[in-house]
Amino acid sequence: MKLKMTLLAAAISALALAGCDREPATPKNDTEQQSPAGAEATQASPQGVDTTANASSEGNAEVIEKTNQLFEEQFQTHVSRSPEFKTFLGMKEDYGKWDNLSPEFAKETHEIHKRQLEALKKIDPTQLDDATRLSLELAIRNLEQDIEGYQWRLHTYPVNQMYAAHTGVASLLINQHRVDDVSDAEAYISRLNGLPAHFDQVIENLKARAEAGIIIPKFVFPYVISDGENLITGAPYDDGKDSTLYADFKGKVDKLSISDEEKAALIEKAKTAMLESVKPAYENLNVYLAELEKQATTDDGAWKFPDGDKYYQHRLNVYTTTDMTADEIHEVGLSEVKRIHDEMRAIMKQVKFEGSLQEFFEFMRTDKQFYYPETEEGKQRYLKEATAMIDTMKGRLDELFITKPKADLIVKAVEPFREKSAGKAFYQRPAPDGSRPGIYYANLYKMSSMPTYQMEALAYHEGIPGHHMQLSIMQELENVPSFRKFGGYTAYTEGWGLYSELVPKEIGFYQDPYSDFGRLAMELWRACRLVVDTGMHSKKWTREETIDWLATNSPNPKGDVVKAIERYIVMPGQATAYKIGMMKIVELRENAKKELGDKFDIREFHDVVLANGAVPLDVLEELVGDWVESKQAGN
Repeated sequence: MKLKMTLLAAAISALALAGCDREPATPKNDTEQQSPAGAEATQASPQGVDTTANASSEGNAEVIEKTNQLFEEQFQTHVSRSPEFKTFLGMKEDYGKWDNLSPEFAKETHEIHKRQLEALKKIDPTQLDDATRLSLELAIRNLEQDIEGYQWRLHTYPVNQMYAAHTGVASLLINQHRVDDVSDAEAYISRLNGLPAHFDQVIENLKARAEAGIIIPKFVFPYVISDGENLITGAPYDDGKDSTLYADFKGKVDKLSISDEEKAALIEKAKTAMLESVKPAYENLNVYLAELEKQATTDDGAWKFPDGDKYYQHRLNVYTTTDMTADEIHEVGLSEVKRIHDEMRAIMKQVKFEGSLQEFFEFMRTDKQFYYPETEEGKQRYLKEATAMIDTMKGRLDELFITKPKADLIVKAVEPFREKSAGKAFYQRPAPDGSRPGIYYANLYKMSSMPTYQMEALAYHEGIPGHHMQLSIMQELENVPSFRKFGGYTAYTEGWGLYSELVPKEIGFYQDPYSDFGRLAMELWRACRLVVDTGMHSKKWTREETIDWLATNSPNPKGDVVKAIERYIVMPGQATAYKIGMMKIVELRENAKKELGDKFDIREFHDVVLANGAVPLDVLEELVGDWVESKQAGN
């Protein structure tokens, strides 16, 4: 594919017009990025159009229109099959239901994907304009990936410490299920009553995996069992303070403009649902998990799965959007770790630290000046300062970007019910309709795992100019099919997040050398991931060997290291996407600078990267290449 500059020019122009007058949004990963599941096509190809006629440089208008209609039909079928995705989108259809997790439903989805792919492949790309041709290429690639991935559908852990059905339902109810009227409250109660059947499907899926020889790693069970117990602790289950969901429901109902009697009636119905449905659902799941734990082993790499090496290579291909092998990624990681260690030694000299790099790591891990106290005051100080850093960055965005997001961004602590097992920091996208802001979640369960010298880089990565900037702009793109607004490629998205830690350094941020060390520490962390992820899943390193290697080569606290390795175990390949994606973005930028010289404009480069939403890295390379050629031609 060789995209013409008309695509970029049109996209950048539209984005500039949409965003040049917009003020920066005021006060805003592993989840695992996946392309939307697509939808069943009701037509094989655009109908009633002569696709054999010679196309103009702009394409055949009728074919273009029909093709984009097909994209939307396929996307909407996906939406129609997922009540939870509808809630994410701000829709209130099927508001009281959960997604269908049955193998029959998965098989049906697989068949839909195959029909969709067949329909898309009947479209003649020469009849399309550049923008629609790109959409067609991405839609086909997404479906081919989904279809290929179906064979590996059991090679996952649907319940783990990073993302799980039993914590996901609570997160959705709290963060995405709005209660604007009585019917919304009734839908909330319906979802509570639907948990026993929903969790029965989770158990059946776990059983199917166990029969296939795929069982959750042994270390995971205490986390997920504890998370389930946390959600049925407190009122109305016992005499403690209100449980997480009970407090959420009561708080939402209390804001309704209805009588106190109506509020009390709704709360009583929710209480009944919690006692008769929610509690038994969690207890039943935990009983099964306790039984399953007896079969678990301490072999943690993907190599242990049936055809584990092939599966892991598939995940590397999906996450990095490259064909790099595990060995190649491992070697890149070792090289980058060495480079970053050398840059850290330069900072050691700057702060006049006497000793080895490992001794400096120990100093950074343990010196109290870098950690706020394990108190509510310490947590609030962290949130306040992280918000201030993001606000300061907003004031500098015009130096770096033409387009800025409309969506608001807030900083929140991870909720208590999941903070023990959740990741260090993550981002949740805003609702497309503006009803929910983007959220940068900081996990403050242990302040000793959140050093202040990493606060800047974390805020830039998860917030601005990182995930909030990229994902919000992508959702707000106009004249782009919906599947591209809500899909994603981890190497692109997380590569942008890591790149966004570097960009502030280039305009004068990280004035404190320890904070700059924090930036390097986070880049080092992603470089180390290339080594340990491939080490575990391809080279058969044990969990203990991997923990020891990461602890030796990074400054992070031991608890941080253990939690990270446990994350990489349950999400094979995902951790490799960050550094591979960042390296490609930096490579493309530096090549463009070299080619363009004085014509290079960082703001235009960033719009080229963001203007088409998330794309595979090879597609991004072509887009940037076309922009460079256009600039050289004087366009």
